[in-house]
Amino acid sequence: MALAAQEAGAEYAPGLEERFGPYFRPEHRALRETVREVVERHLKPHAQQWEKAGGFPPDVFRTLGEYGLLGLRVPEILGGAGLDWFSEIVFIEELHRCGMGGLPMGVMVHTDMALPVLVRFGTPEQHRRYLPAALTGKKVLAIAMTEPWAGSDLAGIRTVARRVEGGWVLDGSKTFITNGAIADLLVVAAKTDPPAGRSGISLFLVERGMPGFRTVRTLDKVGMWSSDTGELLFDQCFVPDGHLLGELHRGFYHLMWELEGERLAIAAAAVAMGQEALDQTLEYVRTRHAFGQPIGRFQALQHRIAEMAAALEAARQLVYAAAWRVEQGRRAVKEIMMAKLVATRTAFEVADEALQMHGGYGYTMEYDVQRIWRDLRLYRIGGGTDEMLREVISREMGLRPSRNRETA
Repeated sequence: MALAAQEAGAEYAPGLEERFGPYFRPEHRALRETVREVVERHLKPHAQQWEKAGGFPPDVFRTLGEYGLLGLRVPEILGGAGLDWFSEIVFIEELHRCGMGGLPMGVMVHTDMALPVLVRFGTPEQHRRYLPAALTGKKVLAIAMTEPWAGSDLAGIRTVARRVEGGWVLDGSKTFITNGAIADLLVVAAKTDPPAGRSGISLFLVERGMPGFRTVRTLDKVGMWSSDTGELLFDQCFVPDGHLLGELHRGFYHLMWELEGERLAIAAAAVAMGQEALDQTLEYVRTRHAFGQPIGRFQALQHRIAEMAAALEAARQLVYAAAWRVEQGRRAVKEIMMAKLVATRTAFEVADEALQMHGGYGYTMEYDVQRIWRDLRLYRIGGGTDEMLREVISREMGLRPSRNRETA
């Protein structure tokens, strides 16, 4: 397996584990080789087909589950691999070699957004009922927070859950929900005590097929074509007892914990996509000729590429440093916010420069750099906008008063 992975693409960021010794160990290299082989064998050959189709088959989750890749950070006692954040980063980096941005994002929603909430706040019965299928890819997960009138302002959601005999009734809508059309199980945020604001939000596990729940439509997007983005409706949706996830009225704070991991995963994903754009540019400037020589020999391009590589490396190190703080059990809210802000902006700027260096070809669908450029733009919005991240960073630095440090 290692040899096949090496032959598939050893040119990509060679020797990461050696270059960043404090973070990576030999087991990370073995994992990287495994993921690389899975990507080359099962995902990359279908990239163009799934991009044009606007989605990928749910069987992809089963394939990843067969290789044990859906629960890398899930404790072994719950059926996962019990690995660290750097194992997850290796998975994210290699998954983004598949030739699509949407597919890795859909997988990350499952592994790094919905699943951690279920693991941390779920009851033993909920673990027994849902984790085996989630870890094997037999059930696809999603998380539903955003609403048409509440994005970064999570406390402003209007979906409500009313207590009735035997359970709860949900009413409301959600939008921009990745995996919204294919998810079998969703973590849904709703207000159980509307007058209490953020202190009146709870989380519920909603299964596909529950009466009153449906996907209204999927949205057309600029990028991330291979990932479905759904608009959801809850119309008198009855959710039985036992589907409350975590503590009643503590859903806001549960999600603030979840968002830290989500943002770190997005930051790692952005760097991986930026690296992909840089690699494609290096190949292009070596083979594209102008004025009798490869354009990569022109100093103007060489210096720009050097700046792109340096900026991307700085962003990568910021992501790794934030992950290290998390692994050490240290508070890392500010560091994660900084990592996402810098990584997503830097990666998009690198992709924009990469497209520019491709000239007119970069603006055609013939070269994949345009896809990276389109896909990357979302990561400056999803999981926390640039503007919101700056707000929280400044608050963490003591520049703004905060009544609650756990706010988005």
